[in-house]
Amino acid sequence: MRQMMTYDDLSEVSASFRDTGGVSEENRSLGFRPAFFNRDNGRFLMACNAEGTPAAVHQFDGLPDDWVAGRDQSGRPVAVKASVVAGFVRGGCFYTREQAAQLVQWELDKLAC
Repeated sequence: MRQMMTYDDLSEVSASFRDTGGVSEENRSLGFRPAFFNRDNGRFLMACNAEGTPAAVHQFDGLPDDWVAGRDQSGRPVAVKASVVAGFVRGGCFYTREQAAQLVQWELDKLAC
């Protein structure tokens, strides 16, 4: 089992969810914000830029040290532990990419009626 998730992994997963509603660009208008969930402790945190402001896409900056699995030479996180899952927060609840995609499709189906 893999011990970490890198930005390359994050990009691959994002690409696999393109056109489903499971990526930031496709669900932002419905109130979803990029976030991470840690299966080890049951906590989720919003994705942040290096400055600490909310990020428009998934970034590892701002995650707690115990979630980070690797850093570059300048100390910025480049990998997180395998227990950390990228997803979204809406209405104070965390949604996996799969769940967000389902909700986006449901919302779009409602609009089509």
